Amino acid sequence: MRDGRQMMSDPTDLNDLKRRMEGAINAYIGDITSLRTGRASANILDPVQVDAYGSKVPLNQVANTAAPQSDLITVTPFDKGTIGAIERGITNANLGLNPTNNGSQILLSIPPLTEERRRDLAKNARAKGEEAKISIRNARRSAKDTIKKTANAESLSEDMQYEAEQTLQEMTDKYVGRVDRTLDAKEADIMKV
Repeated sequence: MRDGRQMMSDPTDLNDLKRRMEGAINAYIGDITSLRTGRASANILDPVQVDAYGSKVPLNQVANTAAPQSDLITVTPFDKGTIGAIERGITNANLGLNPTNNGSQILLSIPPLTEERRRDLAKNARAKGEEAKISIRNARRSAKDTIKKTANAESLSEDMQYEAEQTLQEMTDKYVGRVDRTLDAKEADIMKV
């Protein structure tokens, strides 16, 4: 007979649960990384796709991006023949940026954010954080159902089931806490003038 910790330590179930929770965190971090703050960051160009070499490719595969100043991003193509396609890709990504092509580089001036826009971005980050928490809680619910089924199938005591559910809740709290800390840091970054 297994105890509650052993019920939660089934490597297959536990690894799947961790994978799902890590996936929710990583997706959230990816979503908020592209949110623009008041400073230039090459990460805001992550969603840009460029029509080059007969297919759509991510910008980072055809150009080097840098933020040499707090209000400027430079995009230097690896092949100067793709500069027009890169410029169109940035425009089509609807990031609110106006690319300037100087023949060898694309320059993106980052205008300062208004207070209202900062609040909107912070609200968007909170909404994405809530989506990540929902994904984590859905993973918890699925694992909790598995615990109940296992407890019923193996006629385990309520204490063992409770202990497994406590372990599950501790793991859930840990991942929700990571979302909260990431959100707090991003909101502070967005609201910083």
